[in-house]
Amino acid sequence: MCCNQMCQRFFLGIGFVILAMVGCDKDTSTASSSSTPAGDKPKKVLIGFIGKSQSNAVFKAAEAGALDAAKELAAKYGVEVEVIVKTPTNESAAQQAERIEELTRMGVHGISVSCSEANTLTQPINRAIDAGVAVMCFDSDAPASKRLYYYGTDDEVCGRAVMEELAKFMDDKGTVAILAGNQSAPNLQKRVAGVREEMKKHPNIKELHDGKGVFYHEETPEKAAQAVNDAQRANPQIQGWAMIGGWPLFTANALQWEPGKVKVVSVDALPQQLPYLASGHVQVLYAQDCYGWGYQSVSMLLEKIVNKKDPEGLDSSTADPTKRRKIDPLTRVTQETAAAYGKQWERWLKK
Repeated sequence: MCCNQMCQRFFLGIGFVILAMVGCDKDTSTASSSSTPAGDKPKKVLIGFIGKSQSNAVFKAAEAGALDAAKELAAKYGVEVEVIVKTPTNESAAQQAERIEELTRMGVHGISVSCSEANTLTQPINRAIDAGVAVMCFDSDAPASKRLYYYGTDDEVCGRAVMEELAKFMDDKGTVAILAGNQSAPNLQKRVAGVREEMKKHPNIKELHDGKGVFYHEETPEKAAQAVNDAQRANPQIQGWAMIGGWPLFTANALQWEPGKVKVVSVDALPQQLPYLASGHVQVLYAQDCYGWGYQSVSMLLEKIVNKKDPEGLDSSTADPTKRRKIDPLTRVTQETAAAYGKQWERWLKK
């Protein structure tokens, strides 16, 4: 072999090595942030957060909790944490599905979502899980999906508690209507079922229209208040409202009757709702852990993403998604306890 042939082969070999190295560099640079090798801790964790709507105050509280958790838990887990909020302006399961897909393409490590409609979100959740994203639900679940966890209220228990309390203030007799928000929301469907189950224990209390006294509405304060007042004017026999969500109480002067004339027990106890206890328009509020929906979501996802562990408080021995839940307890808030409870909101929302 001549010298020229040997030189050509030598430089050709060098070229193949360089091409191989360039190819490896290219693959590494285009990897998404969620493709951290097993056992490695990411330097920065990206978590998508999707509430039902920006116009609903409970999701603003949840968002505040998520953003606080990102700041406060970064040192504990030794990573930088960024929460990317993708809550739709108005409630839309289709938009939530699009945003799950968008966050997955962005390469986030985790997503927490409150499902406006479970069927629409099940496949996007599954695709995100298959892409290596840790997905959980808060407030409203998609239990048929591959989601890892649920954090929030036990909705059937919530519905029963609202009706049990309302029955006491109605002296165990009279006609009840149910305010129920979005008809497609799985959490609200379960709360309605809980109200009706509890009502069976009170034979002298009847649901309006022979069991068809549920009023659905767009989940904004104005639409909810309109639904309540239109129903009350059309059906003056209503003596009690089981509000499985506190939507109308986020606006002033929503209940257009004399305090105490119609009994009301409602879910949620945000600052805007507390004056209705003071005025006597509402007898009891059942507070959900709205701030904790966000805070706990970030905490639970970080435990899975960084430490590769399930969060405490779950039954991790079963694949049954209905048991991979962490339930937040309801807090009963009355006229006497409203001021003290309101101070927690000042701390949570730093107002």
